[in-house]
Order: sequence, then structure tokens, then C-alpha cells
Amino acid sequence: MTTPEPRQTRTGVGLLVLACVTIITLDARHGESSSPVDPLRTAVAAVLGPVEDGATAALSPVTSLPGHFQDVGYLRAENARLEAAKATLESQLRAADANRHRDTELNGIAELADTSGYRVVPAQVVALGSAQSFSRTVTIDAGTSSGIQPDLTVINADGLVGRVVAATRTSATVLLIVDGKSTVGGRLGESMELGFLDGDGNVGGDGTLRLSLVDHTVSPSVGDTVLTWGSRNGAPYIPGVPIGEVVHVRSSPAELTETATIDPYVDFSSLDVVAVVTSVSAETANPQAQGEDR
Repeated sequence: MTTPEPRQTRTGVGLLVLACVTIITLDARHGESSSPVDPLRTAVAAVLGPVEDGATAALSPVTSLPGHFQDVGYLRAENARLEAAKATLESQLRAADANRHRDTELNGIAELADTSGYRVVPAQVVALGSAQSFSRTVTIDAGTSSGIQPDLTVINADGLVGRVVAATRTSATVLLIVDGKSTVGGRLGESMELGFLDGDGNVGGDGTLRLSLVDHTVSPSVGDTVLTWGSRNGAPYIPGVPIGEVVHVRSSPAELTETATIDPYVDFSSLDVVAVVTSVSAETANPQAQGEDR
């Protein structure tokens, strides 16, 4: 390969520099008027302009990547913030619903207590007895420090819940009237006939009580209401508390008696706020009550 002579190289560079100086001089002399270089400038722009635009368009996605990632990060952060705000609002709404329900229950209990002459201690159900214990009990968050002791009647706004069977300083255990070992003295609201109610052990919505009347010649009617008969000295059950309604009557020829199925007013599957009756007025107490509730 032949290497150009240094002298020839210098001559070429010199001619190139001379041509550039000449073009610049001609363009500068014309100022704002038409320049002999304008056709050349226009031709170069016509050729290189589309190339520049195409390169700019092709590189645009690449050059905009940092901004794109910043926008995505912002949107993700904003979405996370909105999701957290939504969860907080939903939690507050559920709490508000629960508080409204409790307020309604407390108002109902207060109205029942005022009407019936009860003195009560409000409490909240905090635990449900396990099925392995073979008893239907709940734990409430009030105990002996609030004046609660065993063999006190427990009610809610709908009616009879059960009775206290054990108490500590800050809590108490309540045996529900639907427990299989629970027996409550009851009275038909219309005829005032006396009987005994036994639980079926079911705390669900289909839990019932079985009523057997003392007088076997009396036949209860569907729709009759049943109230507590009451116990000696009001323990464990005070008189006059609503229990439930007769929904079915069954004859038993072998025993020459009839038993009634009672639908309790209290929904034991959703117990929340209850009240323990610590005393009753002299007008409410029934000194002749002889029920043997257990």
C-alpha cells in the first residue's frame, strides 16, 4: 500500500482550509441579503433534515425512559396510598356500624331496665365457650369489681340471655338458656300458666327451647309469648323477662301432656352487648315466685 507523501497531504489540507475561508467570506459579505452559499445550505438541510427528524423520533423512547420510570413509580406510590386510605375508611365504617349497633343495644337495655325497674351492669361478650366443654356459655368483660356474682340474671335488649355461673374480678361466665342442662321457669303471657323450659344446646339461628306446662290439661297456642316465672329471691332468674314465642305444639299421648317449641327472642349466635341484673325494685320482685330454675 502506497503512503501519501507528507507534502501532498499538507497541500490538500491547505486547499480545504482555503475553500472554507472563501465560503465563510462570501457568506459574511452578503449579510442578510441573498448569499451564494444559500443554495448549498438549502440542499444540505433538505438532505440532513429528515435524517435528523428520524433520528430524533427513533431516540425519543430511549431519551424519555427516565421520565417514564419516574411516572410509573409515582403512580404505584399513589395507588398504594389510595389503597391504604380505602382500607382505613372501610375499617372506620365497620367500626361505626358496630358502634351504632351497640348503642342501639344499650338503649334497648336501658329502656327495658327503666320500664321493669331493673338495676343493671352493662357488659360486652368477649368469648364463646368451646364446643368441647359440652356447655353453651359466654364470657363477659365485667366481674365482681362491678358487683357481678353467680346466680344473677343476664339479659339484652331482646330478652333473657342466661345466668351468671362464675365470676372473677374483671370477667364472668354466663350459662345460656339454650344450654342442654339449663332449665328456666316460664309463664305463658296470655293464660299465665306455668311451665319449665329446657334448652336444645344449639346457639345458632335455629336454636329452640322446649316448654312443658305444669298443668297437663292446658294446651299452649302458637304465638303465645313466654316470660320468666322467677326464682326465690330473684336468683338465678328474676320474673317478667321475655323469653320467646310458641312456634309449635306437640302432643304426647304416652305422657298425656303437650310440649311446646319456643323460638327465643335472643339471637345467641350474634351476642354482643348484654346486661347483668344486680337488683330489682320492690314492685318488680315477686315474693310468691316458686320456680326451681337451674
